Amino acid sequence: MSTRGVVFVHSSPTAVCPHVEWAMSGVLGNKVSLQWTPQPAAPGTLRAEVTWSGVAGNGGALAGALRAWPMLRFEVTEEPSPGVDGERFCYVPGLGMWRGRTSANGDIVIGEDQLRAVMAGASAGKIHAGIDGLLGSAWDDALEPFRLAGDGAPVTWLHQVG
Repeated sequence: MSTRGVVFVHSSPTAVCPHVEWAMSGVLGNKVSLQWTPQPAAPGTLRAEVTWSGVAGNGGALAGALRAWPMLRFEVTEEPSPGVDGERFCYVPGLGMWRGRTSANGDIVIGEDQLRAVMAGASAGKIHAGIDGLLGSAWDDALEPFRLAGDGAPVTWLHQVG
């Protein structure tokens, strides 16, 4: 199955940028060259975004490859494809990786089993905190200043070969 998605590297030290490109190249099977711009939300770091296309599951593979550098802040999306849910991965230093399934319009989809686990013997406050965790609220809060700082940044299109 073919799908597509977006990688947002919200902040990366300059020295790590070539490693990010090499890691993405390894997953997608072709050379990746990103257009890096300064990240005003974290002076001294750079940001880039790229749209990719490839096989279903590449979103998770891209997130796994980028996770090798714990100082990065990034998001990876993968659109739903026939028989495969969409996904969004977020990584923030100190919080680690968050993964959520997404619907066709990009909403986070929470499964019945996840909701039952949150509700099992929990107080109202714990249910609220549990749902916040399932929605990735802490990651969204941490990444929002970096997203806003990237408004108007250039986007690169990548396509998987083979």
